[in-house]
Amino acid sequence: MSNCNPGLAMFEQFAEVAKAAGHPHRLLLLQLLGQAETAVEALAERAGMTIANTSQHLQRLRRAGLVATRKQGQHALYRLADSAVLDLLAALRALAERNLAEAQQLIQSYFRERDRLEPLSRKELLRRIRDKQVTVLDVRSPDEFVAGHLPGAVNIPLNALRRRLKELPPSEQIVAYCRGPYCVLSYEAVAQLRKHGYEAWRLEDGYPEWKAAGLPIQAWP
Repeated sequence: MSNCNPGLAMFEQFAEVAKAAGHPHRLLLLQLLGQAETAVEALAERAGMTIANTSQHLQRLRRAGLVATRKQGQHALYRLADSAVLDLLAALRALAERNLAEAQQLIQSYFRERDRLEPLSRKELLRRIRDKQVTVLDVRSPDEFVAGHLPGAVNIPLNALRRRLKELPPSEQIVAYCRGPYCVLSYEAVAQLRKHGYEAWRLEDGYPEWKAAGLPIQAWP
């Protein structure tokens, strides 16, 4: 650490946070932890990583003050150390969308190809929920749903959606959501629903952002 320049010393600390966050798997883990405190094993499964690799990334994030941990029996549970971590993710996303050609190309070639209609804002979805104008579809895993979900949401994981379509009212608007603005689950769900004739939209972001905004949620003990 620089001892002669306090300002530079602070930038060194900022750089430590940036280096810890500067890996796609760590950013994914932070996004997942924005939903709820989660065990390493569950995080590894959702991220498609080994438990050992997940644990190593989490330790790096913990040393940088981005996540915190506690023990519950034999399991290590992790959570975001501060809600401002989601603000960091949102800022990175906005910068990449505006300034990186590769990010813009990916948005055009994958995300907008599957969702050409404007997604619903949190404010608009909340209004429709209160007016009982919509079915809210949570396409995350059942354990994520139990930990917390939007009010009145129906949980049908994406891999079960095709065989459970009859559980959704064909005459009602459906809004799907998952783990964040670029979680592919909700994009694929909306594409499937529209293919089968449903009037479907995607929430503009996901459960972590809804929760961080202080909007109402439900959780099962």
